Amino acid sequence: MKLTVREMTVFGMLGAVMFASKLLMELLPNIHLLGVLTVAYTVVYRKKALYPIYIYVVLNGVFSGFPAWWAAYLYVWAILWGAVMLLPQDLPKRTQPAVYMTVCAAHGFLFGTLCAPAQALLFGLNFEAAVAWIVAGFPFDVIHGISNFFCGTLIVPLAYTLRLAGQNAGKR
Repeated sequence: MKLTVREMTVFGMLGAVMFASKLLMELLPNIHLLGVLTVAYTVVYRKKALYPIYIYVVLNGVFSGFPAWWAAYLYVWAILWGAVMLLPQDLPKRTQPAVYMTVCAAHGFLFGTLCAPAQALLFGLNFEAAVAWIVAGFPFDVIHGISNFFCGTLIVPLAYTLRLAGQNAGKR
């Protein structure tokens, strides 16, 4: 996946947008636009969406000091990216919002479960302790899933805007 200078610039900015959006919404527990941005970037840029996603992950580590939860970030966003990559690219326009919102919500509901393997490895949790960790975090996963669903209403307009910006970039 060779990148142009323009793509490097755009992906750097999109990764920074992810990081800034997370910082701006930190006061609200598990309510953020990261799933929305991941889905929209994947819909528009496909494989290359991994660039802004991992720029975000690295920025998180650099500015947070690479805490234990960061280890899960190495794969948890790639899981959402992969789920979107498996969706047909030619989804009917009428179904796109519901499908993207549902995938985004599912990722939020499953976030604790998806992070559990990293937590188990880092803290030596056995299966029972890992399940207890998942259950203890479930109320936060419910908030995460519901907020991802409603924030997911922004995915289709954001994808449209990203495509439009890409088409108009060379016309100046």
